[in-house]
Amino acid sequence: MTSTLYKFVATILIIFVTSPLLFADDKVQVTFELESSSLSTDSQVFIVGNHASLGAWQPDQVKMTYLGENQGNHRWQRILSFEKGDALEFKFTQGSWANEGANEAGFPLGNNYHTVSASATITSRIKHWRTSAELPVQGQITGTVKYHRQMKGKGVLPRDIIVWLPPDYQQNTQAHYPVFYMHDGQNIIDPNTASFKVDWSVDETLTRLIQEKKIPPMIVVGMNSTEQRGLEYSPGVQGEAYMNFVVNKVKPFIDDTYRTKTSREYTLIGGSSMGGMISLMLAWQYDHVFSKAICMSPAFKIETLDYVSTVASYQGDKKAIKIYIDNGGVGLEQRLQPGIDDMLLVLKQQGYQEDLLWVIDESAKHTEAAWAKRLPAALVWLINPNDQQSIKDK
Repeated sequence: MTSTLYKFVATILIIFVTSPLLFADDKVQVTFELESSSLSTDSQVFIVGNHASLGAWQPDQVKMTYLGENQGNHRWQRILSFEKGDALEFKFTQGSWANEGANEAGFPLGNNYHTVSASATITSRIKHWRTSAELPVQGQITGTVKYHRQMKGKGVLPRDIIVWLPPDYQQNTQAHYPVFYMHDGQNIIDPNTASFKVDWSVDETLTRLIQEKKIPPMIVVGMNSTEQRGLEYSPGVQGEAYMNFVVNKVKPFIDDTYRTKTSREYTLIGGSSMGGMISLMLAWQYDHVFSKAICMSPAFKIETLDYVSTVASYQGDKKAIKIYIDNGGVGLEQRLQPGIDDMLLVLKQQGYQEDLLWVIDESAKHTEAAWAKRLPAALVWLINPNDQQSIKDK
């Protein structure tokens, strides 16, 4: 399946798809071929991707034509037209996401990528296919977690909250801890609830960094996303309602329930994609609550989304916040890059230098695994363990 941001972009593509009569000179044909030794001759195969001609991520819209057998492989083909410069992402299914191409372990294959420049033939080979909606679980929960079910807030849908406690929380009963709030909580700790059953491994990462004394012990609070994720993580009425929920419902509850250091110096916020944008929004608009933000692969400015202009128009005193921004370089990451570049420029114009870090991994995709890989360095840069541990406030 795709992320909410993929679905959002796909919807925009469907609504505003260009008439085939326009810009005809820029149209080029791309031939997609699939070979699979494990499918029968009567199998139905579909190509699916991020363009309207690829079904806008609908798994059963663009059927391929069976061509026959070649050296033990059954072959399918579909010829489609695109404009020069189109950045394509695509996969193959048998009509549903429960039956998409997979690796030997049963996990979905990553997206294929192609930037249209001239007519081309792209051949893909898939040996294994998923056979059910269930995915194998990769990883486990490390440490102690607490669940707070279906927390309600004004103007937002109820959601589960997951809390990870540092290794010494139960023994060191007089200690109070910094708190790292994260969006898409279902994806950060528990592989059973994570997209594609691969989580951020926040529990393993923090356990290791704490043991190595690279960061102080801290509490992690994951706030699950809902079906209204796109609106809740965006500028607008529901985005404001979600931020109010985080600041005035979740944080007071956590401070009342757990031994936290409540002041802004010890309060972080983080997320990825649209969660990366709402993380900056929270740090920017509630800088009296949050002092640090992790914005991974953030959707600062893409299609109708735009938080760059809000930051650019700010005329007050420089906010005392520390901002980490990163992104990959493959697929959707490329589409996010212009907005990230614009935000970096605006933040520097606002005076952010040593308190702003941008990291790029050119080979990284828009996935939980990529964000998990970059998380340790982000936390170590954001947090000085000696400063955090030397001040004994609550």
